[in-house]
Amino acid sequence: MNPDNIRFVLVNTTHPGNIGGVARAMKNMGLRRLYLVAPRDFPNEQAVWRAASATDLLEAAVVVPSLEEAIGDCQFVVGTSARARRIPWPLMDARHCAQRIAEASAREQVAVLFGREDRGLTNDELKVCNLHLNIPTAADYSSLNLAMAVQIVAYELRMLQSVAERPACEVDEWDAPFASRENMERFYTHLEEALVDIEFLDPAAPRQLMSRLRRLYSRVRLDDMELNILRGILTETQKWVRRGRESGR
Repeated sequence: MNPDNIRFVLVNTTHPGNIGGVARAMKNMGLRRLYLVAPRDFPNEQAVWRAASATDLLEAAVVVPSLEEAIGDCQFVVGTSARARRIPWPLMDARHCAQRIAEASAREQVAVLFGREDRGLTNDELKVCNLHLNIPTAADYSSLNLAMAVQIVAYELRMLQSVAERPACEVDEWDAPFASRENMERFYTHLEEALVDIEFLDPAAPRQLMSRLRRLYSRVRLDDMELNILRGILTETQKWVRRGRESGR
C-alpha cells in the first residue's frame, strides 16, 4: 500500500467541524491527502478546533469546485454508499474494500469519496466509481457521522499497512497504466455519440443503457492502450456511418 497515492474526497461538506474531524481521523491513521469539493464553509475556526493537532492537513487540503477536478487523474475511485441503488453496482464492506484500495494504491492514484452529511453522494457521482463501499450498521440506527465513516475506512487501511507483508497487487506487472477517470469520461462521451450515430441509442429514450455500460467498463477496468483501441474502433465506426449516409444521398 502507498498512502501517498490515496486521497479522501469530501463532497459539499456542510459543517466545517466535520472537515476538522476528518483531518484528525486521517492523520491518526497515517493518511494525509484531503480534497474538498465545494465545501459550504471553509476555512473556518470550527474546522481548526476539531482537527486538534491535524491542522497541517487542513492547510494542505486541496479545495476544488467540482468532483471532476478532484478525481480527474485517478485510476481507481471508490464511493461510499449507505443505500441500495436502482442498478446494482459492485459493493463491498469497509474491510474488503480497503484491501482493493491498498492494492490499487501501490501503482495508481486512488480516491475515496464521501458525500454530504444529509444525503451522501448522488447517483451521478456514484456512477463514476469503480466500487461502492458500504459500512454495515444496525438496522434500527444506520446514521454515521462523516468523521466516523472516514475513521472506519482509514482504520482498515492502517491495519493493512501495519502487517509485515505488503498485500499483493491485483496484477504484479502490467504493460500499460490503467486509464484515468478523466480519460474514461471522454471515452463514455465518445461511446454515447457513436451509439447515437449507429442508431443503437435513442437520445430521446436512453433508458439505462449508458449506466449499464459504465458499470461494465468500471468492473473490468481499462488500461490506456485498451482505451485507445476502443476509441479508435468508435472513430472508424463513425467514419463508416458518415460515408454510408453520404453515399445514400
